[in-house]
Amino acid sequence: MSLVRCPNGHVYNGRRYGKVCPYCSMKLETENGDCKPAGFEPPVEILEEELEPVCGWLVCISGARVGMDYKIHKGKNFVGRGDEMDIRILGDNEINRRNHAVIVYDHKKRKTVVLPGDASGLVYLGGDAVYVPTDLKPYDVIEMGNSRFIFVPLCGDNFEWNDIKQ
Repeated sequence: MSLVRCPNGHVYNGRRYGKVCPYCSMKLETENGDCKPAGFEPPVEILEEELEPVCGWLVCISGARVGMDYKIHKGKNFVGRGDEMDIRILGDNEINRRNHAVIVYDHKKRKTVVLPGDASGLVYLGGDAVYVPTDLKPYDVIEMGNSRFIFVPLCGDNFEWNDIKQ
């Protein structure tokens, strides 16, 4: 892992985030010692990166990251604490590092489901353990570790990114 320290002292994974701090958007120092907010000159790799439209969110309503939102994209979204997770939830050590849960948005069926991950931790939906793929409804409460999240959909019956004419 390549840990990097930004000019403001934040430590982050340089392989994942490049030369822009994910906490404060400051670039790493250049050869002449200048530091500028990334908003003025976006790095080329960010401009060339393909964007994945958001299909919904998980919002932490209790636990270590109250108020934090996590984007759900089309397809499988693996949930855990590790760097390689699509939805990375830090601060709750009861959430497994890898694959605590999987949240899937199926654009053909226009629905979002939650599945148990292949880790040892359990996922609860409305207080009941999830053992098989289970449909999520707007504002369902999902529990993982010592944290609770509310599901906020964007895509579904009323909206789908594929419906927008370009």
